[in-house]
Amino acid sequence: MPASISNPQSQIFNLLFLFLDGVGLGADDPEHNPFVTAHLPNLTGLLNGRRLLAHTPRTESARALFLPTDACLGVAGTPQSATGQATILTGRNVPQAIGYHWGPKPNAAIAEIIRRESLFIQLKSRGLDAALLSAYPARYFEAIASGRRSYSAVPLAVAAAGLPLRTGDDLRAGRALAADFTNQGWHTHLGLTDVPLHAPREAGRRLAEAARAYPFAFFEHWLTDYAGHRGSLAEARALLETFDAVLGGLLEAWDDASGLIIITSDHGNIEDLSHRRHTCNPVPTFIIGGSSATRRAFADGLHNLADFAPRILKLLQRRNT
Repeated sequence: MPASISNPQSQIFNLLFLFLDGVGLGADDPEHNPFVTAHLPNLTGLLNGRRLLAHTPRTESARALFLPTDACLGVAGTPQSATGQATILTGRNVPQAIGYHWGPKPNAAIAEIIRRESLFIQLKSRGLDAALLSAYPARYFEAIASGRRSYSAVPLAVAAAGLPLRTGDDLRAGRALAADFTNQGWHTHLGLTDVPLHAPREAGRRLAEAARAYPFAFFEHWLTDYAGHRGSLAEARALLETFDAVLGGLLEAWDDASGLIIITSDHGNIEDLSHRRHTCNPVPTFIIGGSSATRRAFADGLHNLADFAPRILKLLQRRNT
């Protein structure tokens, strides 16, 4: 059962969107799919003991509803990050609108759709607060300002809505988390040893706490896609096990009565390490928390990546106004 946690803003119905980049439903192949051999007790618990594989059917458990979700969107070719993420963020079938899958960063056509139609803009126009809980280091902002780097779809949507991107100060204050959840990468790769390190389970609890302040909170975990492109099977397995421990802390801290957690992805990748490319596999969607009726209502008619945004808008407007 979820822990009972006091919510100072208990009138808010919270929705935490936990986005995992590059996670599909792969074959039962222990040589190429890390989901087959990784120790993932929290994920399998949400699936009534099943593993997250291509043959896993729609499943309801005590706290969650799982359903495979189409990421191809009726467009030929392999799904890509910019069009997939833009579709999740807007509810528009972006690859269909522009005629092709595209990534990793938005081109001009995708960026214009995101700037006009993102969830962050739509929620803001309805008077509902929203936040991206992912933290970015100072060098990221410097690279954006200098033109050496461009926004990916998620931070573009946030910036275009006039909402702040979280910084190292937010990370230190507990208002945001690093992409790896634990902040270890900020120590190892950035040399920023003044940021606190968190055990995975504690990171999950902190994510729940940070999300509690907003009707809509989004967190982007892109390391799964990175592992699919560049990592070994052992590295991918370790990454998934860390995520599962984070999920355990999140589930412990989340008050189901106060809202939903949505977990999904933009395309497959990490589930098939026989190559270094994206896949056309369906992606997993978990709807966690709320009541069973709320979960089923959210899942009703949800088939592909374009189906998230309208359901989120409808649910949050109904429950927070």
